[in-house]
Amino acid sequence: MSSFNKVILMGNLTRDPEMRVTPGGLAICKFTVAVNRKFRTKDGQDKEEVAFVDVDCFERTAETVAKFFTKGKPILVEGRLKLDKWDDKKTGEKRSKLGVVLESFSFVGGGRGDGGDSGGDAPGANYDDSAPPARPAARATGSPPAAQRPPPAGEHIDEDVPF
Repeated sequence: MSSFNKVILMGNLTRDPEMRVTPGGLAICKFTVAVNRKFRTKDGQDKEEVAFVDVDCFERTAETVAKFFTKGKPILVEGRLKLDKWDDKKTGEKRSKLGVVLESFSFVGGGRGDGGDSGGDAPGANYDDSAPPARPAARATGSPPAAQRPPPAGEHIDEDVPF
């Protein structure tokens, strides 16, 4: 029997990411995402429930998350579910917790009005500089731009251009 383990969540970080590096050099980042669900009950009351999901990420992704995300920032997380099991040291009972191992993430726009960046841009990044230049405005004479004009009479055009 085949199986499929994929999680997609969008929410806000409940605290700053916790970054650490193992003695072997592996970067590990842990954070929690609050995911809200709004709904209306049968009697017409608006309700909201919040799920707090622990997320672990590793290596370069861990470093990036720790660098660009802080408490309250929105994030879109894609990953897989992972079940952690352990014995409670105080009671000796078996414990378990379901969490997410991050495989990829996306910055989510829409600031919270706190004056910070919107979460969609990395600090210091200017995406306007990376956009292609604007097209020049059409000429007032009404003639089409050079790229749209037909070639002068007698000029040979090779129809076999491989585009």
